[in-house]
Amino acid sequence: MTTEDTAALNLSRSDKKRAAASSVIAALGLTGMKLVVGLLSGSLGILAEAAHSGLDLVAAVVTLVAVSVSDRPADEVHPYGHGKVENFSALIETVLLFITCAWIIYEAVQRIFFRHVEVDPSPWTFLVIIVAIAVDVSRSRMLMRAAKKHQSQALEADALHFSTDVWSSAVVLGGLALVWAGRHILPGESRLLDRADAVAALGVAFIVLFVSYRLGKRTIDVLLDSAPDGLKDKIVAAADEIEGVINPGQVRLRRSGARIFIDMTIEVDRNLSFERTHAIAESVEDRIQALVPGADVVIHTDPRETEREDMARRIRAIAERNQIPVHNISVHEDQGETQVDLHLEVDDHLLLRQAHELASHIEQDLRADIPKIAQVNTHIESRGTGVGSGRDVTAEEGPVVERVKRITDDIIGRECCHSILARRQGGRLSVSLHCTFDPDLPVIEAHQLSSRIEEALKKEMPAIERVLVHTEPETRD
Repeated sequence: MTTEDTAALNLSRSDKKRAAASSVIAALGLTGMKLVVGLLSGSLGILAEAAHSGLDLVAAVVTLVAVSVSDRPADEVHPYGHGKVENFSALIETVLLFITCAWIIYEAVQRIFFRHVEVDPSPWTFLVIIVAIAVDVSRSRMLMRAAKKHQSQALEADALHFSTDVWSSAVVLGGLALVWAGRHILPGESRLLDRADAVAALGVAFIVLFVSYRLGKRTIDVLLDSAPDGLKDKIVAAADEIEGVINPGQVRLRRSGARIFIDMTIEVDRNLSFERTHAIAESVEDRIQALVPGADVVIHTDPRETEREDMARRIRAIAERNQIPVHNISVHEDQGETQVDLHLEVDDHLLLRQAHELASHIEQDLRADIPKIAQVNTHIESRGTGVGSGRDVTAEEGPVVERVKRITDDIIGRECCHSILARRQGGRLSVSLHCTFDPDLPVIEAHQLSSRIEEALKKEMPAIERVLVHTEPETRD
C-alpha cells in the first residue's frame, strides 16, 4: 500500500469515527431529554420515543465500535478483512429494535383497552418532540452523507434509524396534540382523545418494525454472502465485451462491510501466451473495477479449445466412428470457406479402390455432420497430426502449379495429376493434389508412390513446406 493510500484510509477512518461519535452524543442528549419529560408528563408516546432513542444510543455506540474495527486491514486470521463487523452491528441494532417494539406494543394495548394513565400535554412535551425532530433531521443527513461517501452500512443503518425518528416523533406530536385538544377544545371527548397518545405509540412501533425488517433483511443477506441484485449479470456482460474472452465462467460475490469481493473465471484460448492471457485477465479486472469501484477482484483463466481445434476433434471422432484412424488434420479458413486436409490410416493390404471408397465415405460423413466444411482432401496412408490455416493462392502461383503437375506426371510416367491447390501461410507454401493410379494397385504401393511424389516436390521446390497427395483410382471406360 502506498503512502497516499494509507493517508486516504486514515482520513476515511477519522471521518467515519467522527460521524459515529457525533451520533452517540446526539442520541445521549435526546434519550435523557425524552425520558425526563416522558416520566413527568406520563406520555407513553414520549416514553416510547425515549425507549426508541435509547435503542438509538445503543446502536450508535455499537456503530462507533464497528467503524473503529471494520477498517482494520486483513490479516492471517481474517483474510477478507474486518468489514463484516459493520454488518454484525447492524444485526444487533435490528434485534434491539424488535425488542423495543414488542414492549411499546404491549404497553399501548394495555393503556387503550385495560387501564387509564393520565397524560399531561404540557408545553415541555411539545418542545422536546420539536427539538428531537430538528436534531434527528440534522444528524440523519450528516450520517447519510458519511455513509454514501465511505460506503458504510453501519453508518447507513444509523442514518436510517434517525430518519425514522423524524416520522415517529411527528406521530407522537400528533397524538399529544389530540390529547391537548380533548382537554381544552373538546372536553366531552377528553376520555376518548386521551387514548390518542397510546395510539400514537402504536404508530411509532409499527414504523420501527417496518424499518427494522428492511434493515434486518439486508444485514442477513450480507452476512449470508448473498450477491447484490443484478450485479452478477452486469459483471458477466462486462467481461464478455473484452477481446480474447471466449466465455465468462463462474462468478462469486461476497460483501464485507463497504467492500465487495469478486472471484471470476474466464475461458481463453489455450494456445495464447502467458503474457497475453494475463493481459486479458487484467482488462477484465479493470472493467469490473470501473463497474464496482474499490472491489477486490480475482480473475482465474481457464484454457479452452478454439473453434478450429474443436472441429479437428470432431473430425477425428467421426473418423473413429467409422473405425478409420486419422492424423495430420488441417483446418483451413479462407474467405469464409472451411476446407479440411487429413490423412487416413487404412489396412496396407486393401486395394486402392477399396481405400478410396472408405475415404469418400469419410468425406461424405464429415460434410453431413459439419455442414460448414466446403471441401475435404484426404491422403490415404498411416500416421501424423496437426492444425493449420492458409490462404488459397492457386490462381496467383501459376508457375508453381504447372511445375507440381510436371514433376508428378514424370514420376508416374503418365498424366495423373489434377485438382492442384496451393495455400500460403506467412512465408510458407503448402500444396495438395489429386493423383490417379491403377484401381487394382495395392494400397502399400500407392502410398509408396505418393511418398516419392512428396519427397520429389519438396526437393525440387524448397519453397514448398508441406505436400498432401490424394490418391484415387483411375476410371476405366
